[in-house]
Amino acid sequence: SMSLHEHALFLFRSAVGTVRPAPMLKRAVKLQGDGCPQLLVKGRAFPVKRDLYLVGFGKAVLGMAAAAEEILGDHLVRGIINVPLGIQESLQRAGMQEMLLKPHSKIQVIEGAKNNLPDPEALKGAAAIQELAEGLTVDDLLLVLISGGGSALLPAPILPILLEEKEKLTKMLASRGAAIQELNIVRKTLSLLKGGGLARLAYPAQVVSLILSDVIGDPLDIIASGPTAASSHSVQDCRQILAKYNLLHNLPKSVETALSSSPAKPTAPEDYSHVCNIIIGSNTLALDEAKRQAEGLGYATLILSAAICGEVRHIAMLYCQLIQLLCLGFAGLGEGPLSDKVRGNLLQLASELEIPGLNLAEFLQALRGLGPERPVCILAGGETTVQLQGTGKGGRNQELALRVGLGLHRAQATKVSSPPGRCEVIFLSGGTDGQDGPTEAAGAFCSPELVDEALQEGLNVEAFLSNNDSYSFFSQFQGGRHLLVTGLTGTNVMDIQAVLIRA
Repeated sequence: SMSLHEHALFLFRSAVGTVRPAPMLKRAVKLQGDGCPQLLVKGRAFPVKRDLYLVGFGKAVLGMAAAAEEILGDHLVRGIINVPLGIQESLQRAGMQEMLLKPHSKIQVIEGAKNNLPDPEALKGAAAIQELAEGLTVDDLLLVLISGGGSALLPAPILPILLEEKEKLTKMLASRGAAIQELNIVRKTLSLLKGGGLARLAYPAQVVSLILSDVIGDPLDIIASGPTAASSHSVQDCRQILAKYNLLHNLPKSVETALSSSPAKPTAPEDYSHVCNIIIGSNTLALDEAKRQAEGLGYATLILSAAICGEVRHIAMLYCQLIQLLCLGFAGLGEGPLSDKVRGNLLQLASELEIPGLNLAEFLQALRGLGPERPVCILAGGETTVQLQGTGKGGRNQELALRVGLGLHRAQATKVSSPPGRCEVIFLSGGTDGQDGPTEAAGAFCSPELVDEALQEGLNVEAFLSNNDSYSFFSQFQGGRHLLVTGLTGTNVMDIQAVLIRA
């Protein structure tokens, strides 16, 4: 029979497979009729009166564009997409031909945003997209493809701000622990194309955006900083975020100027009647597929949340307590003082974490009947953050896995968990884009035995963690077999976590 490790890997791959650009796009988009053709998107019809144009930006957009061009055929007049630097070569090397454009494609590809940071190449691509949008007429249709990473690939700072100045500000915010939502609010306030800017420039053409969401809750105005969605944020919100991270007093002069000359209120949403934004892929979609597969493998499966967010230390504690509770259930101690204590800890933790839409009391109720007859699988997704203290190499998924491993080890050491050896546990956390931080890993696996096994190899987990060096740990530990390495996936719907437990 397959190991838990193999099962977890299979579930992760299934989840990612269902949000790969081509199948996802082909499920959502059809072109119908010859005389007066219509673009059908998830059952909604858009007449193609004159010319059909395409623009796109994001990590998954190359694959989306290849599929779109196949569907649109000769109706497509011209396209421009901004994609990450080196992605065509990477996909070529990985043999992912279906994600690449055909040799005589009408779509121009511009690569930029090295290391997911806006750069002059991305700026050049953004200018080309801006020019195309500004030239459209009332009878044209603009298809916009958007995925995660789109923010860095569509930089067009409001004058007089320079790209370097905007970038420095974003880096400072990120290093102080700002959440992706906060970063995006600041970015789009200082941008020409974000916060609905692209849609305003494309007016009066019909704009149809197909969006692969990499943001918790799928908010249209936040994904890739919402170039085709009315912004729900104002300059005031931007100032508040800068104040929260103590950055208001050392802003570049140009940013000061732009902030003081921008209108304080977001523009009225009624200007967006020519725009239709449609989410065609998300973390929820990926989790649903993983659940289907897990049930097929015989697991009693529950989805905890598709909105897991917060600092990895706290999220690791949440998973450790959940795993302890399940192990107690497997040991026949699901009811009693120990379990009650763990449940209390969990509810306390959940109230502090404020994970959107998570009803933990309800979830714990559903857990009550599980195990030990059937193995249990808990799935979740979202995006955690890491407060950097060290200079090591890693990513949020590898660090989360390592912290869960350490937490389970400590719980066993204090005998809080069930009698050891009663249940087998594996925890996996991975980024659906196949990259976790600046490493070639997508994430990592851990088990309660990890810390003891590492000590036998002379590896001190706590030392690696205090230097944010999870990648170095996993690379050295047991020949790297706990690293999750998938290669680029060509898609991105945040992260996925899986807990697998069996007696």
